[in-house]
Amino acid sequence: MGYHSIWHGQQSWNGVAILSRYGEIQETRRGLEGEPKDLHSRYIEAFINGIVIGCLYLPNGNPWPGPKFEYKLRWMQRLQIHVDKLRNFNLPVALIGDYNVMPTELDT
Repeated sequence: MGYHSIWHGQQSWNGVAILSRYGEIQETRRGLEGEPKDLHSRYIEAFINGIVIGCLYLPNGNPWPGPKFEYKLRWMQRLQIHVDKLRNFNLPVALIGDYNVMPTELDT
């Protein structure tokens, strides 16, 4: 159908993908630095027509307190470090995907 694509997925339910109809995709990253044992497919990044595209699947962090919530906070800290690096390139950046935002006070 004329699309280029890259994806990063697991045998379970989570994964991320980038599709482009307007240019070839140059994959630049899979995953985030900082936790080498983190094998979840939650981030993929590419360069398309002068734009950096990051597709993310943010971990669901509830219940709080607990290991899932702590993992979510660590993941968001790693994302912030990476975003700070991206900003230094002075290129347009779009971070898209599933942010797993819950409409409750516990997850905000």
